[in-house]
Amino acid sequence: MEINEKTIQDIVEKINKVENEVGKAIIGQKDIIRQVLLAIFTGGNVLLEGAPGLGKTQLVKTLAQVMELSFSRIQFTPDLMPADVVGTNIIVKDTDGDSSFEFQKGPIFANLVLADEINRATPKTQSALLEAMQERTVTVGKHTYKLEEPFMVLATQNPIEMEGTYPLPEAQLDRFLFKLDVKFPTLNELQAIMEVTVTNKEIQLNKIIDGRTILEMRKLFKEVPISKGVQEYALKVLLATHPENEQAPEVSRKYVSFGASPRAAQAMISAAKIRALMEGRFNVAFEDIKYVAYPALRHRIFLNFDAISDGITTDKLIAEILQSVNM
Repeated sequence: MEINEKTIQDIVEKINKVENEVGKAIIGQKDIIRQVLLAIFTGGNVLLEGAPGLGKTQLVKTLAQVMELSFSRIQFTPDLMPADVVGTNIIVKDTDGDSSFEFQKGPIFANLVLADEINRATPKTQSALLEAMQERTVTVGKHTYKLEEPFMVLATQNPIEMEGTYPLPEAQLDRFLFKLDVKFPTLNELQAIMEVTVTNKEIQLNKIIDGRTILEMRKLFKEVPISKGVQEYALKVLLATHPENEQAPEVSRKYVSFGASPRAAQAMISAAKIRALMEGRFNVAFEDIKYVAYPALRHRIFLNFDAISDGITTDKLIAEILQSVNM
């Protein structure tokens, strides 16, 4: 697939169709839908944070249906074991009665894996996802199994529940391309949700693209040019999150304990390329970097006690950093 004006138009049309189709089942949450699509086309994992009942699980199931991808859901609980995620070797007997080991695949072997309430499982089970998220492989015993592409983990967690949960360690958080905050719906959106969920109305979803198309589009997105100035701006934003950096703004020096990793810059630049095409442009603009900075940085910046006591959130901090960094 060659990148040209016609290709861009085709891509924008396909993505718009996907967004509209998903919007039939997911009321509101337009930004969340678009940002999840950005992550899918970038090839990254997503952490969805929001209160129960906001449609996080339904969003992932709908995306799998519209994109013709295999889907599996793992409900994380304290007694969930790593083998329940990746699979295990079981003993099987052939027709002659001879026994042998056979690998039984776990739910991780799907295109879209929903890790529901990921912070309810123990660190040992949480870490079972790390290899799959980063390397796209699963190792059991002496054998390594390759996961089918496209592959991504969409994990959810409830921000208001702390009892009986195991917060994700910083290194694991960094494996997620985006962290998305799912907001509570407005009155109009709630009314629309009621019309869909408490009636006999059935929603018919059409398949718009498939996994092969997604992989082709990913290759194409990497060819989108980005000017040196725009790329430098993204790197300056990253460095501005580090309080020890000489060029860090005062807000970072005052409120940040640890800044974002280089993966944040990779996430911003890769996702900004796709966002540019989704907006119908063949070049990355500063506004694209600003748009993707929030989901790419909010889980990679760690605030100190002063920030908590002064009511400073990561989103407020990112907004001030974006304003302070010269383009």
